[in-house]
Amino acid sequence: MAVAYYFVWKYKIFDKEYFYPFLGRGKYVLMGIYFLMMLVIIHLCEGFKYGYLRIADVLFSQWIGIFIVNTITYLQLCLMANILIPAGPLLWLTLGDFGISLICVYLFFAIYDRHARASKLLMVYGNKESVGLKVKMDTRSDSYNVSKIVSICEGMDAIFEMLKDYDGIVISDVSAKERNDLLKYCFMHDITTYITPKISDVIIGGGEGIHQFDTPLVHINTIGLTPEQEIVKRFFDVVLCTVAAVVFSPLMLIIAIAIKLEDHGPVFYKQARVTKDGKIFDILKFRSMVEDADQRPATDDDDRITKVGHVIRATRVDELPQLFNIIKGDMSIVGPRPERTEHVEKYTAAIPEFEFRSKVKGGLTGYAQIYGKYNTSAYDKIKLDLMYIEKYSFLLDIKLVLMTIRILFKKESTEGFDKVVDVDKILSSIESRDND
Repeated sequence: MAVAYYFVWKYKIFDKEYFYPFLGRGKYVLMGIYFLMMLVIIHLCEGFKYGYLRIADVLFSQWIGIFIVNTITYLQLCLMANILIPAGPLLWLTLGDFGISLICVYLFFAIYDRHARASKLLMVYGNKESVGLKVKMDTRSDSYNVSKIVSICEGMDAIFEMLKDYDGIVISDVSAKERNDLLKYCFMHDITTYITPKISDVIIGGGEGIHQFDTPLVHINTIGLTPEQEIVKRFFDVVLCTVAAVVFSPLMLIIAIAIKLEDHGPVFYKQARVTKDGKIFDILKFRSMVEDADQRPATDDDDRITKVGHVIRATRVDELPQLFNIIKGDMSIVGPRPERTEHVEKYTAAIPEFEFRSKVKGGLTGYAQIYGKYNTSAYDKIKLDLMYIEKYSFLLDIKLVLMTIRILFKKESTEGFDKVVDVDKILSSIESRDND
């Protein structure tokens, strides 16, 4: 892509009078800047994860990165020329970059598929509910092959003996003592290991190593974000959301008019949500249901949703008014999704650690929205949100904003609560296969 950018300069596609000083060696400097921007932005969009992500995800991630880099490059060139230059050359370059990306992604995946094979894995579980992880891993059978499931109750010696026939192990929800024994054994014998972390593991993982003594010490973050981080985060929120509100204002006006014309009801829907330190605020959305929706039971086709509501929900633009929640300071762009008050009470009663999420402001997007699904368990959402809180950085916020663009177009991210994992069925099928 950087070479393609070089040829744009080599053949003087831009008007000479705009960039005459850069037509010599200066174009190599611009080429280097373009290379670095493309490398960093595509990396932040997770566009280099061949074999880790699906081919469509990698391709779309790269295209998002290309579009962002070429948009920045166009603005950079306009600034250099002190004039709005014709966008044609950059549009052609973008199409060319898309083509290069398409070829490379398919080529690299072909190489991966030819030389890689799914690891044959043994799953060791602590309680039956954790077996549901197998269903999730089976969706990526190209990378993971969980071919046997065994309870930790089988005993360490039996599990160690079984491991001789497998490439790796998945340790799912096993008690600390037994998990440590398994982990040390696998580390000693170079066995590939996957493990579902506990909440304490996530908290420790975000700690900072202290090397002032000859005894290793880890400082655990228990306060959320530092004052400096909160200032930077708030500045980022206000600037980005103000720009976004201006850019999307014509679209928001059209949506508001459409909602008003359909049933003459209110444009916005308000709902009490919980944010940092348990503070309650009214989250804003474009109204997508009839006015008395709360008094009417939901149905399979949910006739409470208006015609306009179906469109704005499918395109996710019903969330746009939350830009004003962020500017006001009730929310942040990135953070744990603010829950309804009754959900917070219910989840906290069942899982006291759910309260840990309130160490930062609720967000429009976050780890749980990007890596989870609507039917992700509350316990897993806590772990995802804590990963964000413990690993927070300004660069991480930028990465998650870029990745949000990709997941907006993923159908699987909107899966509902109707898919229930039948754990007993999974175990019985594994047992019958072993007996055969």
